[in-house]
Amino acid sequence: MFLLYLHRQTKFAMYQTLTFYHSLIRWLVLASIVYAIYRAYKGYSSNAVFSKRDNATRHWTATIAHIQLLVGIVLYTQSPIIKYFWNNFNEAIENFDLAFFGLLHLILMLIAIILITIGSAKAKRKTTDKEKFKTMLIWFSISLIIIFIAIPWPFSPFATRPYFR
Repeated sequence: MFLLYLHRQTKFAMYQTLTFYHSLIRWLVLASIVYAIYRAYKGYSSNAVFSKRDNATRHWTATIAHIQLLVGIVLYTQSPIIKYFWNNFNEAIENFDLAFFGLLHLILMLIAIILITIGSAKAKRKTTDKEKFKTMLIWFSISLIIIFIAIPWPFSPFATRPYFR
């Protein structure tokens, strides 16, 4: 009995830790993508040279987004909310908070990460500096809009969570 209790406590602690890191990394994703969009806009509008710093910004923005995706996938598989959602799908789909985390958040974030990945890869392969900046600006901006919709902000009409957990 004690081992079962210990196992549950360990799983809960892991879930809480994953939730904390997923919440924390969200801010790194947002900061890096906003910074990348800023660099892309500045470079595009001033016909600047696509520097090593711009390339590193492009690369690290995609890398941080991928790390967040991996943490999110592990969190998704461990979440009691998600387990309840899939075990009680017909009932849970009626509850928008559960449906948001069960499907909407996952789908929108996957789309955003895919767009960041595509934008990063396309920008890397463009031949002119202006095209690199423009590609980053467009793809990362679309991704940022989707991410803003998919984050459960305290003011969100879809699902609310605190700024930090």
